[in-house]
Amino acid sequence: MNLLSLIANHQDYLIAFGLTLFAGLSTGIGSAIAFFTRRTNPKFLSVALGFSAGVMIYISFVEIFIKARGILQGEMGPQMGYLVTILAFFTGMVLIAVIDKLVPAFENPHELKKVEDFELGDGPGHEEDGDASLTMRRALKERQARDLKRRIRLYRMGVLSAVAIAVHNFPEGLATFLTALQDIKLGLPIAIAIAIHNIPEGIAVSVPIYHATGSRRKAFKFSFLSGLAEPLGALVGFLLLLPFMNDLVFGFMFAAVAGIMVFISIDNLLPAAREYGEPHLSLYGLMAGMGLMAVSLVLLL
Repeated sequence: MNLLSLIANHQDYLIAFGLTLFAGLSTGIGSAIAFFTRRTNPKFLSVALGFSAGVMIYISFVEIFIKARGILQGEMGPQMGYLVTILAFFTGMVLIAVIDKLVPAFENPHELKKVEDFELGDGPGHEEDGDASLTMRRALKERQARDLKRRIRLYRMGVLSAVAIAVHNFPEGLATFLTALQDIKLGLPIAIAIAIHNIPEGIAVSVPIYHATGSRRKAFKFSFLSGLAEPLGALVGFLLLLPFMNDLVFGFMFAAVAGIMVFISIDNLLPAAREYGEPHLSLYGLMAGMGLMAVSLVLLL
């Protein structure tokens, strides 16, 4: 790979950024699901998330890791290049693990979310002896107070989820961008996999905001901005690395991308896929994702 010629070709940048933008803004699909369906389709999401994990795991081990090793071995020699590739792979895993750990579980957008989890209920009124109208007024005030507290909690949850997604999307966006920049044949399926992965995140942001405010526009705005953090994070991250970029740094980053993808798949996608539906559905999705990628990569040779 000639990195200087790659940088000189602006079309590669535009395509890579476009794919990253598509992946990030797929949170809007989650918003649409939240607004137009009363309940989540767990079987569909289970298969879809398993499929996404299969695509990312297969590409990470079969393509990205191998390509990164080839770049680094070409720069450092067979043995040292292989060792640095392994180091970069686990560096990527540790990076995303630390980021994931820093986000509290309550606001973590990777935790399981369903549309129906956020529905506001009136709850039973508080019954007491005495005048019926007074009892009803007190019950109404108590119910309104409970709903107000829950709306405040939901609004806080939606906003913090949007912030958490922005934090998580920085390495995800950079990984998608670098993969697409290195090889569009790998970048396209990775972008689709990340897009599927972002659907529940859109639900995690838009649904609590909507139920807290009653505004679809505000809910979609927060979801849109949280998704926009992915391409912006990719662009900022790449620009920060650009002054230091050469084949050695690019190879290290590419191997780290593989680690990031594997961690996301194992820690986020597969557990969520198993919780959304029957365990075997996530496995079937995983196998389908791997199988489709294997066939498509052979056909694209």
